[in-house]
Amino acid sequence: MSRQIINPDSLVKPSGFAHGVRAGEFVYLGGQTAMDAEGQIVPGGIVEQFVQAFSNVLTTLAAAGGRPSDLVDVTIYLTDVDDYQRNGREIGRRWREMAGTEYPAMAGIGVTRLWQPEALIEIQGVAHLAEESR
Repeated sequence: MSRQIINPDSLVKPSGFAHGVRAGEFVYLGGQTAMDAEGQIVPGGIVEQFVQAFSNVLTTLAAAGGRPSDLVDVTIYLTDVDDYQRNGREIGRRWREMAGTEYPAMAGIGVTRLWQPEALIEIQGVAHLAEESR
């Protein structure tokens, strides 16, 4: 099975991790916080951080040759589940704008903190890229 590291130039340069790894027909998308290209967590609340983190995931997926409908599994880590739920309608609207309505399997997990103390959310995923469609 072939293995390819995916590190898009538009994302912060990784150190000690890869943004993604394509292994055969699967792309494993490393956890993305709301880090911008300069390595800073975007200002604002959970909605703004969701948009940036999910954009980072989708940027990596696109660099691997995939599209949002290829996502088969997404895990969302949250430092404040209640805040995410309060903003669920807006987050859902933003998801649909960015990825459509072909939802993958998902899990939302509450955590005490993330790598960057100011990060409220981290998103990781797995995508399946059918060889015959690429």
